[in-house]
Amino acid sequence: MGKLVEEFNAYRSKMNDRIMETANTNIKRFFALDTTSYAAGALDVKTKEMLGLVASMVLRCDDCIKYHLEKCHNEGVTNDEMNEIFMIANLVGGSIVIPHYRRAVEYWDDLASIAEK
Repeated sequence: MGKLVEEFNAYRSKMNDRIMETANTNIKRFFALDTTSYAAGALDVKTKEMLGLVASMVLRCDDCIKYHLEKCHNEGVTNDEMNEIFMIANLVGGSIVIPHYRRAVEYWDDLASIAEK
């Protein structure tokens, strides 16, 4: 197990490296801003990642959903917390979020299978 996570992380890493080969200063700053925005501040990292996941689901970005699912997993989000995150995302985003919810649950399960090894 863990195939979904492995494939996603390999592709993301490969393409981020490729982007940075030719990225101008503004793109590099944007990537840095994205990274630093999720650092601990008035809100802890776990809360920021949960917020990022809800926003990603509402915006229907599967790559972003996968990214924030893994970050949430790394921050110790429980299955019960994840179910509430999914509920808020579906409530805010409406039924159009349901296909992303399905894929998110599949990816969350894949993350859990890695942790079991």
